[in-house]
Amino acid sequence: MPPGDGWARCARGHRHWGVYGAAGLLLRHRDSGGVDWLLMQHRSWWSHHGDTWGLLGGARMPSETAEQTAGREAWEEASLPVSAYSVVGRYVDDHGGWSYTTVFAETGGRLAPGALNAESHEVTWVRREDVGQLPLHPGFAATWPAVAAGLD
Repeated sequence: MPPGDGWARCARGHRHWGVYGAAGLLLRHRDSGGVDWLLMQHRSWWSHHGDTWGLLGGARMPSETAEQTAGREAWEEASLPVSAYSVVGRYVDDHGGWSYTTVFAETGGRLAPGALNAESHEVTWVRREDVGQLPLHPGFAATWPAVAAGLD
Protein backbone atom coordinates (compact mmCIF):
# COMPACT_ATOMS: atom_id res chain seq x y z
CA MET A 1 0.00 0.00 0.00
CA PRO A 2 1.41 3.46 -0.90
CA PRO A 3 2.59 5.52 2.10
CA GLY A 4 -0.37 7.96 2.09
CA ASP A 5 -3.09 5.32 1.81
CA GLY A 6 -4.89 4.55 5.03
CA TRP A 7 -7.46 5.94 7.42
CA ALA A 8 -6.96 9.05 9.55
CA ARG A 9 -9.03 10.68 12.29
CA CYS A 10 -9.47 14.43 12.34
CA ALA A 11 -9.96 16.71 15.35
CA ARG A 12 -13.73 16.53 14.75
CA GLY A 13 -13.65 12.75 15.27
CA HIS A 14 -14.37 11.87 11.64
CA ARG A 15 -12.61 9.05 9.83
CA HIS A 16 -11.10 10.05 6.47
CA TRP A 17 -9.14 8.31 3.73
CA GLY A 18 -5.62 9.66 3.38
CA VAL A 19 -3.07 9.62 6.18
CA TYR A 20 -1.65 12.98 5.00
CA GLY A 21 -4.95 14.39 3.79
CA ALA A 22 -6.46 14.19 0.35
CA ALA A 23 -6.98 16.30 -2.75
CA GLY A 24 -9.13 16.30 -5.85
CA LEU A 25 -9.31 18.04 -9.21
CA LEU A 26 -12.27 20.28 -10.05
CA LEU A 27 -11.79 20.76 -13.78
CA ARG A 28 -13.92 23.42 -15.45
CA HIS A 29 -14.61 24.31 -19.05
CA ARG A 30 -16.67 27.39 -19.90
CA ASP A 31 -18.32 27.03 -23.31
CA SER A 32 -18.96 29.82 -25.81
CA GLY A 33 -22.44 30.34 -24.34
CA GLY A 34 -20.98 31.02 -20.88
CA VAL A 35 -22.07 27.67 -19.41
CA ASP A 36 -19.69 26.15 -16.88
CA TRP A 37 -19.08 22.42 -17.30
CA LEU A 38 -17.38 20.49 -14.48
CA LEU A 39 -15.72 17.11 -14.82
CA MET A 40 -17.29 14.78 -12.25
CA GLN A 41 -16.58 11.22 -11.20
CA HIS A 42 -19.33 8.69 -10.52
CA ARG A 43 -17.60 6.53 -7.93
CA SER A 44 -17.66 2.75 -8.17
CA TRP A 45 -20.17 1.02 -5.90
CA TRP A 46 -17.47 -0.69 -3.82
CA SER A 47 -15.49 2.46 -2.96
CA HIS A 48 -15.89 4.49 0.25
CA HIS A 49 -19.26 6.25 -0.17
CA GLY A 50 -19.65 4.32 -3.40
CA ASP A 51 -22.18 5.10 -6.10
CA THR A 52 -21.94 8.83 -5.34
CA TRP A 53 -20.52 11.67 -7.41
CA GLY A 54 -17.41 13.65 -6.59
CA LEU A 55 -14.03 14.67 -7.91
CA LEU A 56 -11.16 12.71 -9.32
CA GLY A 57 -8.90 12.58 -6.30
CA GLY A 58 -7.52 10.66 -3.39
CA ALA A 59 -4.94 10.37 -0.65
CA ARG A 60 -1.90 12.62 -0.57
CA MET A 61 1.53 11.06 -0.43
CA PRO A 62 3.98 12.48 2.15
CA SER A 63 6.00 14.62 -0.28
CA GLU A 64 3.18 15.78 -2.58
CA THR A 65 1.50 19.15 -2.85
CA ALA A 66 -2.27 19.14 -3.20
CA GLU A 67 -1.86 20.07 -6.87
CA GLN A 68 0.47 17.12 -7.45
CA THR A 69 -1.96 14.76 -5.72
CA ALA A 70 -4.92 16.01 -7.76
CA GLY A 71 -2.93 15.65 -10.97
CA ARG A 72 -1.68 12.16 -10.12
CA GLU A 73 -5.15 10.99 -9.14
CA ALA A 74 -6.77 12.46 -12.29
CA TRP A 75 -4.18 10.60 -14.33
CA GLU A 76 -4.65 7.32 -12.43
CA GLU A 77 -8.45 7.46 -12.44
CA ALA A 78 -9.21 8.95 -15.86
CA SER A 79 -5.94 9.24 -17.82
CA LEU A 80 -6.03 13.06 -17.77
CA PRO A 81 -2.55 14.52 -18.29
CA VAL A 82 -1.59 17.59 -16.25
CA SER A 83 -0.58 19.28 -19.51
CA ALA A 84 -4.27 19.38 -20.53
CA TYR A 85 -5.33 21.97 -17.95
CA SER A 86 -4.14 24.96 -15.91
CA VAL A 87 -4.45 25.15 -12.13
CA VAL A 88 -6.13 28.40 -11.10
CA GLY A 89 -6.81 28.08 -7.36
CA ARG A 90 -7.80 25.90 -4.44
CA TYR A 91 -10.25 25.46 -1.60
CA VAL A 92 -9.14 23.76 1.62
CA ASP A 93 -11.65 21.97 3.85
CA ASP A 94 -9.63 21.79 7.10
CA HIS A 95 -10.91 19.40 9.74
CA GLY A 96 -8.00 19.88 12.15
CA GLY A 97 -5.20 17.39 11.58
CA TRP A 98 -6.71 16.33 8.24
CA SER A 99 -7.78 18.33 5.18
CA TYR A 100 -9.19 17.89 1.72
CA THR A 101 -7.99 20.34 -0.92
CA THR A 102 -10.11 20.98 -3.98
CA VAL A 103 -7.76 22.07 -6.76
CA PHE A 104 -9.47 24.37 -9.28
CA ALA A 105 -8.31 23.97 -12.87
CA GLU A 106 -9.50 25.11 -16.28
CA THR A 107 -9.26 23.69 -19.75
CA GLY A 108 -10.07 25.12 -23.17
CA GLY A 109 -12.42 22.30 -24.14
CA ARG A 110 -14.36 19.40 -22.74
CA LEU A 111 -11.56 16.86 -22.66
CA ALA A 112 -12.56 13.26 -23.15
CA PRO A 113 -11.41 11.18 -20.19
CA GLY A 114 -9.21 8.27 -21.18
CA ALA A 115 -9.14 4.81 -19.68
CA LEU A 116 -10.87 4.72 -16.30
CA ASN A 117 -9.58 2.68 -13.41
CA ALA A 118 -11.75 0.52 -11.16
CA GLU A 119 -12.54 3.43 -8.82
CA SER A 120 -14.74 5.11 -11.43
CA HIS A 121 -18.08 3.95 -12.71
CA GLU A 122 -18.06 6.92 -15.07
CA VAL A 123 -16.36 10.30 -15.52
CA THR A 124 -18.36 12.91 -17.38
CA TRP A 125 -18.96 16.62 -17.82
CA VAL A 126 -21.86 18.04 -15.81
CA ARG A 127 -23.30 21.55 -15.99
CA ARG A 128 -22.36 23.45 -12.85
CA GLU A 129 -25.99 24.22 -12.12
CA ASP A 130 -26.80 20.49 -12.12
CA VAL A 131 -24.06 19.33 -9.71
CA GLY A 132 -26.20 19.82 -6.59
CA GLN A 133 -28.89 17.54 -8.03
CA LEU A 134 -26.55 14.54 -8.16
CA PRO A 135 -26.19 12.10 -5.25
CA LEU A 136 -22.91 13.62 -4.08
CA HIS A 137 -20.18 12.11 -1.91
CA PRO A 138 -21.08 13.42 1.59
CA GLY A 139 -17.80 15.29 2.03
CA PHE A 140 -18.15 16.98 -1.35
CA ALA A 141 -21.82 17.75 -0.71
CA ALA A 142 -20.92 19.49 2.55
CA THR A 143 -18.36 21.73 0.86
CA TRP A 144 -20.11 22.23 -2.50
CA PRO A 145 -21.56 25.68 -1.64
CA ALA A 146 -18.12 27.00 -0.65
CA VAL A 147 -16.40 25.25 -3.54
CA ALA A 148 -18.95 26.65 -6.02
CA ALA A 149 -18.41 30.14 -4.62
CA GLY A 150 -14.68 29.67 -5.23
CA LEU A 151 -15.38 29.18 -8.93
CA ASP A 152 -16.72 32.73 -9.26
